[in-house]
Amino acid sequence: MNGRVSSQSSLFKPDTSFDTPWTKPSEHKLMLAVLDDAVSCYQKYFAARNKIGTRLFYEAEEWILQQGKSNWLFSFDNICETLDLNPGHIREGLLHWRDHRLRERRGIRLRMN
Repeated sequence: MNGRVSSQSSLFKPDTSFDTPWTKPSEHKLMLAVLDDAVSCYQKYFAARNKIGTRLFYEAEEWILQQGKSNWLFSFDNICETLDLNPGHIREGLLHWRDHRLRERRGIRLRMN
């Protein structure tokens, strides 16, 4: 040994012998997927006229609007905070989006009459 670290090993390489399927990056990916799905359902089914679409919208809306710390790991607030996102800011943005869409829809209806 010449006292140098070979290119094949690193002092900073993590020990993966104890990795589990539920590692932090995987948890974050799952949380991001849950958040993305909820926002997608909220926007996609906003104006739904069938039972399934309406239910998906209201379930997403209820989940997003529920505020406060929850013991549930996958609550909206916990997911946002884990991903270093501001839940209030996202909530506010979605409510602004919803209000804008409502005004658009009312304007379209008024012009059609």
